[in-house]
Amino acid sequence: MSERGALRVRLEQLLREIAKFGLVGGLGLLVNMAVFNLVRHTTEIPVVRASLVATVVAIVFNYVGFRYFTYRDRDKSGRTRELTLFLLFSLVGLIIENGLLYVATYGFGWDSPLQSNFFKFFGIGVATLFRFWSYRTWVFRALPERESATPPSGQPAAESFLEQRRHRDARTGDPVGPRGR
Repeated sequence: MSERGALRVRLEQLLREIAKFGLVGGLGLLVNMAVFNLVRHTTEIPVVRASLVATVVAIVFNYVGFRYFTYRDRDKSGRTRELTLFLLFSLVGLIIENGLLYVATYGFGWDSPLQSNFFKFFGIGVATLFRFWSYRTWVFRALPERESATPPSGQPAAESFLEQRRHRDARTGDPVGPRGR
């Protein structure tokens, strides 16, 4: 495949990954905002704590979506490591998301429902950029690419070596068939 063709394939794969990440993330956003507003308007829990509850619910929802939809073709051998890193990077995202809401609410006094929803949404957006990078880089790692079948110069390809082994004379061990005698 040419370099241009390989680049095109990689770009298409990245765009599919972004679309899947966006779908799961969009649904996670809806879960996050719905839980946030439900908790905020039906309980006496302060705004940032309500946001923390909503973020944790969305993190659980997103893990299931990312593992079984967005990154289902990625390496599954180290689930404990994967989950640990997911939770670590999700915690950083939680701090980014809710830190912005905290500053807006308690630093600037912007605490109306509209302002809280705006800064909650803004914080999710900023945290999403970090999460996309960290999840695809560290958590849901790509499986190693298959090595090229092109052998180093002067050495037979693995396929031709195996093919030669199959077509040997039983008595002498000499190659026979299309590549032998």
